[in-house]
This record gives sequence, C-alpha cells and structure tokens, in this order.
Amino acid sequence: MGGAQILVVEDNERSMKLFRDVLQAAGYRTLEATTGCRACALAAEQGADLALVDIRLPDIDGVEVLTRLRADERTASMPVLALTAQAMEGDRERFLTAGFDGYLSKPVNIAELVATVNQYCEGRRR
Repeated sequence: MGGAQILVVEDNERSMKLFRDVLQAAGYRTLEATTGCRACALAAEQGADLALVDIRLPDIDGVEVLTRLRADERTASMPVLALTAQAMEGDRERFLTAGFDGYLSKPVNIAELVATVNQYCEGRRR
C-alpha cells in the first residue's frame, strides 16, 4: 500500500463518500472527481497510482475517460478499473475489451474493493 494515491471518478455523492472512507481507512490517499473531464485533468496534474472510473458520468462516459487517459503520456500506464452498475452478462468482457484493467460492479463489495486496489497498487511497486 504505502499511501498510494487513488483517483476516484464517481458522480454519486454517497458512493464517493463510501469509496473515500474505505480507501482512506485502508491507508490510501484519494483524488476525487465527479466528471470525466475533471478526472482527466486531475490525473495529468497530480498523478495517481490507480483510477476507479464510473462508467456513467454527467459529461463524458467512463470509456471516453479511459481513452483520454491512455492517450496522455502522463497517465497512459496507470491502471484503470471500471466501476459500474451495468452488471449484465457480457458487460465485464465488454469493458475489459475496451481496455480497462479491471472491473468492479456496483454495489461494490467492500472487501473485494480493498483487495482489488491492494492487488493493483502492489503490482505497480514491483
């Protein structure tokens, strides 16, 4: 862990608070954005070790956020996980095919969230 910085992109205030509280309790620092455009700017300006990106955002969708992050050399190698309530059969594969490194469905299982973030952050330190 080591205080890795996690970018959380979520437009629902209650969900954002949950992610913030859980991640900070697990020893992570959080950057928070409620729109995709703000998320891209924050990631480029401040950097992050991992991004958790909601698919449905008020301006651009999570797939477009991913596209922009991958196109910027400052954020191109940052792992990006899709967060979505779209948990229909085939959605996981669709988001992974789009280029996301991982996928978490909402409502998010807290233990799974922490374990997944730990896995990606540990992998980046090696």
